[in-house]
This record gives sequence, structure tokens and C-alpha cells, in this order.
Amino acid sequence: MDTVARRQFLQQACSGLFLLGLGARPALALSESDAAVGIRTALEQGAVAAVSLLGRNDGFLANPRVRIELPGYLKDAAKLLKATGQGRRVDELITAMNRAAEAAVPEARALLVNAVKSMSVEDGLQILRGGDDAATRFFESKTRTPLSAKFLPIVSRATERVALADKYNAVAGKAAGLGLVRGEDANIQQYVTGRALDGLYLVIGEEEKKIRQDPVASGSAILKKVFGGR
Repeated sequence: MDTVARRQFLQQACSGLFLLGLGARPALALSESDAAVGIRTALEQGAVAAVSLLGRNDGFLANPRVRIELPGYLKDAAKLLKATGQGRRVDELITAMNRAAEAAVPEARALLVNAVKSMSVEDGLQILRGGDDAATRFFESKTRTPLSAKFLPIVSRATERVALADKYNAVAGKAAGLGLVRGEDANIQQYVTGRALDGLYLVIGEEEKKIRQDPVASGSAILKKVFGGR
């Protein structure tokens, strides 16, 4: 190769490298890869921790942030029932609703972990750059529909053990017709399923926020690398 041809070749090669960004690209690619791995690790840890916290006795019932109460008008009506000596039956229903949620939550673990494992690099970066509820939005978009289908029969079996459940559906149905209760809350099984999922995503978000704020406490090197400088 003569001098002119060699010069042209080198100019073209350097130009190509510049346009492709290969000089800076490896570090960037590694950073994005680390970020995605870190987010997956954070989400999986958060999901597993949330399931462990909620999917046990009193996981919902004793936690005021996620405890499932009667909705809207029925909550006020429950006060009147208690005043007329029906308090024990109301308490039984509330306990049954929360026990149903506690029984259903462990079913979420596999779906949540699979959602994390199938997450793309782009998903991970969006969550990393997103706000404190970015993880919650991701999980909800990927898992709410299939989890609803898994939770509903478990919740149904648990609430059927309480005789007041049928009465709840009858009263709530009438209340919904009057606009006193939302339509989706007029069925106890669907109501509890929805509230159980709300509580699950809330706690997942809280666990992820903890990891973002204190990655060192997680004991994971990749989390320290991704979140340590944030």
C-alpha cells in the first residue's frame, strides 16, 4: 500500500471509529449493562422482600399501610353495625379479607421474579432514571393482570368461609348502584384482590427505595456500583 492509499485508509478508519463512537462506547455499554443488572437485582430483592413481608400471618392485618378496610360507605356502615352489637361479625369480615390477601401474596413471587428476568436493558434504564415509583409502575404493567387471575380464586376461597361475605356483596351492590361504592368494590373478592395487589406494589416500591438510598446495606456489589454514586 503506497503512502497516499495508506493515509486515505487511516483517515477513513478513524472517521468510521469516530462516527460509531467506538472510542467511548465500551465504557458506556458497560455502564448500561451494569445499570440493567443492578436494577434487576434491586427489583428482585425488593419483590422477594415484599412477598415475605406481606405473605404471612398479619402481613396485611397488622400493617396500617396496607391493611384492607371496608370501602367508602360500608366503612361508615360498619361503625353503625358495631354500635348495634354486630361488631364481631364486622371484625371477622375484615380479618378474613386481610387473611385472604396474606394467603394470595406468595403466589406472586414467581411472576414477579420472571418479570424481572425478562426485563430489557431499556426497561432497566427507564427504571433507574425514573422516580421512586418507577419500579411499581413497571411491575404493575407487567404483572397486575396475571396476578389478579391468580389471586382471585384464593381470595374467593378465603372469603367464602365468612358468612358475611355474601351479605357484603349484596349490600355493596346496592350501594354501588347509588354511587356510594365504586363498581369494582361491590364484589368482596375483586375488592380484596385489588387491594392486595395495591399493597404488594406499595411495599415493593418501598423496598426498592430503601435499596436506592442505602445500596451498601444490601450487601450486593453490583448495587453498590450502580446506586452508590447516586
